[in-house]
Amino acid sequence: MLQDPGGGAARRGGNREVSKRSGGAAAGRRSRDMKLHCEVEVVSRQLPALGMRNRGKGVRAVLSLCQQTARGQPRARGERSGPHLTCLFISTLKDKRGTRYELKENIEQFFTKFVDEGKATVRLKEPPVDICLSKANSSSLKSFLSALRLAHRGCDIEAPLSTFAPVKTSEFEKCKTKMVITSKKDYPLSRNFPPSLEHLQTSYCGLIRIDTRMLSLRNLRKLDLSHNHIKKLPATIGDLVHLQELNLNDNHLESFSVALCQSTLQTSLRSLDLSKNKIKALPVQFCQLRELTDLKLDDNELIRFPFKMGQLTNLRFLSAARNKLPFLPSEFKNLSLEYLDLFGNTFEQPKVLPVIMLQTPLSLLESSARAILYNRIPYGSPIIPLHLCQDLDTAKTCVCGRFCLNSFIQGTTTMNLHSVAHTVVLVDNMGGTEAPVISYFCSLTCYVNCCDMLK
Repeated sequence: MLQDPGGGAARRGGNREVSKRSGGAAAGRRSRDMKLHCEVEVVSRQLPALGMRNRGKGVRAVLSLCQQTARGQPRARGERSGPHLTCLFISTLKDKRGTRYELKENIEQFFTKFVDEGKATVRLKEPPVDICLSKANSSSLKSFLSALRLAHRGCDIEAPLSTFAPVKTSEFEKCKTKMVITSKKDYPLSRNFPPSLEHLQTSYCGLIRIDTRMLSLRNLRKLDLSHNHIKKLPATIGDLVHLQELNLNDNHLESFSVALCQSTLQTSLRSLDLSKNKIKALPVQFCQLRELTDLKLDDNELIRFPFKMGQLTNLRFLSAARNKLPFLPSEFKNLSLEYLDLFGNTFEQPKVLPVIMLQTPLSLLESSARAILYNRIPYGSPIIPLHLCQDLDTAKTCVCGRFCLNSFIQGTTTMNLHSVAHTVVLVDNMGGTEAPVISYFCSLTCYVNCCDMLK
C-alpha cells in the first residue's frame, strides 16, 4: 500500500508540536517547584550535652517542600497547597530517599544575617536540630525561606509542591561544585556544565579556544585549562567575577590582553599560571592585577617584565625561570616575596655608561605628562586621545619617585635577589643570586645623587 509521505510528515510534525508544548508546560511546572540546591549540615542541639560534636561540614543537597493531603499520602504534583501538613524534605547523593521534617508551628527561629551570601540557618523545635544552609543562590534562598515561614504558620504556598519521591541523580548534577575532565572522550559536547560549578578543570582535551559555556559559570572560583592548545583568551573571562585561580599552563598563548588586566580580575584573581606558553611580554596594565599572590611564568619567551612590577604588592610567589630576561625593572625592588625563581634567564652584565636621553628644555608633552602623573590627575580616552593615555600608562618612574616620559637617563646596576625574597632559586649554575636592574632618572641631578648606587 502506498503512503502519503507529505501527510505522514505533517502528522508526525503535528505530534512533535504537541509534545513540545506539553513538555514546555511541564518544564514550567518544574521551574516553579519549591526546591533549593545548596550545602546542608544538620546540627543536633543535643550533641553538646552528650559530649559529642558535629563534623562541621555541609554536603550538597536538594531541599524540597512537600505536602500530604491525608495521613501518609503525598499530595499530587501541581495541586494547589493548603493549610495542611507541609514538610521539609532533604535529600543527598548518599541518601536519595531523604529525611523529612514537619514545619507547621515547628520552626523556633530563622538566622538570616548572611542570607545575601547564600547562608542561613533554620532552627526546629522537634527534633531539636539546626538546619544550616550554605552556598545557595541568594535569591532562591530568600524565596525558599519565605515559603518555610508560610508553612510554619500553616498558610497557603503559591507554588506546586514536590512529592515524597527519591531524588534522581541528575538533580544533584545541578548543584555540583567541582568537575575534573582530563581527556577528550569525557568532554561534555551534548550537555551543559552544571551552573553551580566553582572548580572546573578541563586538561588534555585539545581545546584550541575557551568554550563559551564556561564563561556563563558565574560561581566559578577556580578554572584549570592546562595542557591544551589555546592561542587567545577572550576578554569575557573578566566576567567571571569570583574567579580566584586561573591555570593556563602548557598552551599556545602569545599574549595576555589589556582588557583582561582592566576587568574584574583586578579584585578577584589571586593565582595565575601562564607557564609553558609563548608570551614575549606582558602589558604594563598587568600590574593592575594587584590581588595576585602567586604568579608562574616559567618556560615562556619573556624579554622583559612590566616596569611597574613593584605595584604587585600582594605578590608572594613569583616564578619566571627559563625565559629571555636581560634585566629587571627598577620597581622590582619594591616587591616583598617569599619565593623567587629566575633561573635560566639571559641576564646581561650592567653597562658601564648610562644612556642619556635628556631634553633641554622639556617639551610641552613631557612637562604636561609629568604634571598629570605627579598630581594624579585622572585621565582617560574620553578626555584625551588614546595614544596619549598609552604614553601616560607607560611613563617611567625615577628613583626619586617622580615620572618621566621621553626625557630621562637610563642606568643599570645589580641587586641581590635576597633583598626582595626570602627564598631565592639560584640564577645560574654558578651559584649566583644577583641580577641586573635597569633604573631611570628624570634629571641629571637625580643621576648625580644616585651615582654611588650605580658604581
